[in-house]
Amino acid sequence: MQNSEQINQLKNLVQDCLDEATKQGATAAEAGLSVGNGLSVSARLGDVENIEYDCDQGLGITVYFDKRKGSASSTDLSPESIKKTVSAACSIARFSNEDPFSGLPDKNMLATEFPDLDLYHPWDIDAEQAIKLAIECETAARSYHSEISNSEGASVNSHQGIKIFGNTLGFLQGYQSTRHSLSCSVIGQRGEAMQRDYWYSVARSAADLETAATVGEKAAMRTVKRLGGRCLSTRVAPVLYSAEMAGSLLGALMGAISGSSLYRKSSFLLDSLDKQILPDFIRIHEQPLLKKALGSAAFDGEGVATKTRDIVSNGILRSYLLSTYSARKLGMQTTGNASGVHNLTIEPGADDFEAMLKRLGTGLLVTELMGQGVNRVTGDYSRGAAGFWVENGVIQYPVEEITIAGNLKDMFKNIVAIGNDVDYRGNIRTGSILIEQMSIAGE
Repeated sequence: MQNSEQINQLKNLVQDCLDEATKQGATAAEAGLSVGNGLSVSARLGDVENIEYDCDQGLGITVYFDKRKGSASSTDLSPESIKKTVSAACSIARFSNEDPFSGLPDKNMLATEFPDLDLYHPWDIDAEQAIKLAIECETAARSYHSEISNSEGASVNSHQGIKIFGNTLGFLQGYQSTRHSLSCSVIGQRGEAMQRDYWYSVARSAADLETAATVGEKAAMRTVKRLGGRCLSTRVAPVLYSAEMAGSLLGALMGAISGSSLYRKSSFLLDSLDKQILPDFIRIHEQPLLKKALGSAAFDGEGVATKTRDIVSNGILRSYLLSTYSARKLGMQTTGNASGVHNLTIEPGADDFEAMLKRLGTGLLVTELMGQGVNRVTGDYSRGAAGFWVENGVIQYPVEEITIAGNLKDMFKNIVAIGNDVDYRGNIRTGSILIEQMSIAGE
């Protein structure tokens, strides 16, 4: 079946679902449908460990009886099942309490333009080829250095799918996308001490993945560098988050300015709109229409149009992240973030990683974080960390078993520089981030 033909068939299913909801008395309804399939292969110590083919589908329907809401879902897309699923949602809605803020988005907020974002690049790879690639990746890692003593394996994943969304305001759209990845994790040993580290590559198109050998070698190199780790004495020092770790800082910021945190008054950034929350050289923006990017979408989970916009400019918070519901709770308008952010980007500075180390001078480079020690209400931050101690801009030795702590409000205001070593492997795009000083708890 041609993809365009399949998309049209799935659109018809969603429309049938919406029509059934209206027929059963709903004053409004919205439905989302996704189908997908993929291949996942892992190899360890040169042998196949796992081969999985997955094929999944799911339909979710939300109905409204004025301001009462009900939702139901099903993996069975037969007409009879769709009718039962709609009936279940309607039954829930009839017994729900009224919520004055519930309902579909305003019609004028819905997307009307749907550019080709180049998200669909199927990978013509079978299990045998994927196994060969995984073994090649792991072999490159295991043969990189004599101190690589064991392996947690390498894996190859490929997935393709179609998503459709529609509502009773006349919105009915869908798109297809792919996502492929290659990863490796190995263990190193020096004397009695052992360490593990990993690397991965992910992209919409397999042609954009790093080679198997590169992924394996990077995983091994990172592992060997961590051997001989020491614990630091407790101190206060500058901290440089590597690009891979810096995304978690932006994730904490996004959580604090999300509508659900704000209307529940569970954010340390309450009432911060149009106020300075970061140094004035920082710009953070959304780029939802980037071609081939992992976070691209022309509309959010409610059909609301996404758009390129600044969230922070000159260090000032310009916008919250709102769905229709959270916007109404706050007396505002949706920002098209019902399904999160779309290619959130912090504008990189001029310095590459080596220059960022020089700016750090003497301090801590963080390359791994552990635990979930972030209090979104107070901004208090405390996480287990590992990385490297740096002196005069040069890495001296690996460090482990330490905790870094601060308050996110202060940490954000004390950002000194953003590197241009941007990590593009996710929905948050950032280079390394240098913070003027943090508490480091060790021995």
